[in-house]
Amino acid sequence: MRDKPILIVGGGPAGLSAAHAVAASGRQAVLVDKADRLGGAPILQGYAKLVPSHEWAKDAIGAMVRRVAQNKSVTVYTGAQVQSFTGDPGAFTATLKDGTRIAADAAILATGFTHFDSLNKPEWGFGTYPDVVTTVQVEQMISSGKGIRCPSDGRVPERVAILLCVGSRDRQIGREWCSKICCTVSANLAMEMRELSPQTNVYIYYMDIRTFGLYEGEFYWKSQEEARVKYIKARIAEVTSDGKRLVVKGEDTLVKRPITIPFDMVVHAIGMDPNVDNMTLASVFGVTLSGYGYIKKAAAYTTTAQTSRPGVYVAGAAAGPETIDDSIAQGQAAAVAALSLAGVGVAEAAE
Repeated sequence: MRDKPILIVGGGPAGLSAAHAVAASGRQAVLVDKADRLGGAPILQGYAKLVPSHEWAKDAIGAMVRRVAQNKSVTVYTGAQVQSFTGDPGAFTATLKDGTRIAADAAILATGFTHFDSLNKPEWGFGTYPDVVTTVQVEQMISSGKGIRCPSDGRVPERVAILLCVGSRDRQIGREWCSKICCTVSANLAMEMRELSPQTNVYIYYMDIRTFGLYEGEFYWKSQEEARVKYIKARIAEVTSDGKRLVVKGEDTLVKRPITIPFDMVVHAIGMDPNVDNMTLASVFGVTLSGYGYIKKAAAYTTTAQTSRPGVYVAGAAAGPETIDDSIAQGQAAAVAALSLAGVGVAEAAE
């Protein structure tokens, strides 16, 4: 039986889940994260209430962080990056940028994603008008406890527009994928805005609604029937200003007519981009990227979480847009696969 640690790169939900699963099996895990603290996007970006549990991110993901940080079987390196990764399954050596060397039986890449930068969609006003914000910024407003405010002057907005698919399903800017969670997150944020500020009317502009699986009733229908969020099927052309309010221009695609509607705040529902470090990660770990720039899995059905390099696994949004819940499940699955390779039985690892 091999007895070297399992190396896990990335301290978000998938990486935290993998580290906990490895430690629970009785093996040692080494968790490396380039940020100065663990938690990934939900913690570092200040998310508010999570989908679908409605738990605050600081509580739900914070509990995962504490569980790992307090586990003596997990060694954590924050503010650290892997500079080189050599060897074969059962005999890998990772070298951090500060020269620290880590022997490992296997590695799990749980390096997550990068939020789409709305500056790449300039016609929709972000970077030009201060009251055009992103869903992440709205999450931060809510989690701060200060409520929904227009950044320009601090007033509570009377009318808010949420524009879906910003940085997703857009061939013109090279994003030919659905980011999977934006519709549901937007519906959730719209309900939170209505709860915090009942006088604020919220409108969601969409191409299609993709509140997949069991999310439709709890988020899509509930947001309309209980929170009175209004949905408009449209193609948005641009976001401008009349000097007093923002103006959303486009076409209502149900009735086939132009629309020009004033708002106090416009929210970009930004999608998931591949991690900006994926080219470097692919080079360091010797793995292949997909055509979209995510870390590619070796096979869909015959292996679990395996990348193109034996002994190196991938979990969560590093392999493509993913929910937090599924990222957590994939982190555990990758841990089981890595432990199985390293000589621990699957049944033992899953206990």
